Amino acid sequence: MAEINNNNNNERSAADAQQKEDVMREQMLKVLLTTEARERLANIRMVKPDIARLIENQIIQLASSGKIQKSITDEEIKEFLASFQKPQKDFKIKWA
Repeated sequence: MAEINNNNNNERSAADAQQKEDVMREQMLKVLLTTEARERLANIRMVKPDIARLIENQIIQLASSGKIQKSITDEEIKEFLASFQKPQKDFKIKWA
């Protein structure tokens, strides 16, 4: 019985830690991004949450290393997005 309670406590503390991390990420991004950039990132998150997470990680990493001196704009979010997207292949159709 004690083992079940211990597992529940571990799961609860892991969930609490994840929630605290998410709140901290949101606060950092709120400071680092302009309103338009936050809106674009939210839109990206709805369509491609994995790409949004990569962009967020890169922004937080840049901020942690002191490489961000001003708020990140919508245009800069577009640049981050472009750097993560795979180039699309052009298809050429030859008519015989």
